[in-house]
Amino acid sequence: MAFSAIIKPTDYFNTKLYTGTDSSNAITGLNFQPDFTWIKMSSSTASHALQDAVRGNDKTFRTNNTNAQYTNSFFSSFNSDGFTVATSETDANADGSTYASWNWKANGAGSANTTGSINSTVSANTTSGFSIVSYTGNGTSGATVGHGLGVIPQVIIVKRLNATDQTIMYHHKLNATPQDYYIRISDTGAASDFAGMWNDTAPTSSLFSIGNSATTNANSEAMIAYCFAEKQGYSKFGSYAANANVDGPFIYTGFSPAFVLLKQYNTTGSNWMLFDDKREGYNIENYYLHPDTNASQGTTDKLDLVSNGFKIRTTGGDTNSGDFIYMAFAKHPFVANSGESIPTTAR
Repeated sequence: MAFSAIIKPTDYFNTKLYTGTDSSNAITGLNFQPDFTWIKMSSSTASHALQDAVRGNDKTFRTNNTNAQYTNSFFSSFNSDGFTVATSETDANADGSTYASWNWKANGAGSANTTGSINSTVSANTTSGFSIVSYTGNGTSGATVGHGLGVIPQVIIVKRLNATDQTIMYHHKLNATPQDYYIRISDTGAASDFAGMWNDTAPTSSLFSIGNSATTNANSEAMIAYCFAEKQGYSKFGSYAANANVDGPFIYTGFSPAFVLLKQYNTTGSNWMLFDDKREGYNIENYYLHPDTNASQGTTDKLDLVSNGFKIRTTGGDTNSGDFIYMAFAKHPFVANSGESIPTTAR
């Protein structure tokens, strides 16, 4: 059994649903001040909107297109128990529309980090294994950037901010040599082998490496990275092989998932799939969104979120055909750090 030192995962990650108002709208009940908030309208077509405390609450980029970040007028502030959105804005606050927000705690606006060949600003939460890293590229293969986690990250998401470019991911389960590969969040493409992204160099406990690709290391351009290190009983970043059967594979995480993001990586064509425990929120009716599109939420039955992982319940190519990577965060750990079981619902 996977024990957890984090007894209350909602102190570090929480999903919050809300309804837009076209005016100042304080979203509360997160249990912490978020430093990274990802918002998506669930009821209709709208872009994903990603904000963080290092770039500033008024800066947004989208995973479903390659546009540069823009200055927004709708995300007013990160607050002690949530955040405030204001004005009439389709992406975050249209009157009567329903939204999902996924929120992570880092460590505020960040501080200077001089580890690596490129100086950075890092907001790191070493307890939950999450850091936000802001840096300026130098266009040089083999450049390194400090991430502040003190352990090796298993997932790194990078976005070039001031020019049109993809949002891309390093995942430690992409192939046997994951440092050679990247996958785009902005489309349905398969993982690609390209040294320009990570310089074919695995991350370490203090830094990650980048090549000379403009996507991760454009000379003199601003970049943002979100780094995640696995914490037993709280987060899991793994892979699974499909069986193309209605009785699909069971993926053990060691906790009851609050959030699951997954993608088929060996073949082009499948969408990214994002599930949480709040929208509808009971088996088998776990609704999903696509981070690579602006589509409203889908309601086709795909998977069960259970007490110690998730179970695929369809033969569909977007969840059960080929090889998949996933990210998952906990609602409840399965076993506490004392070794005692924590009561969880099977859903």
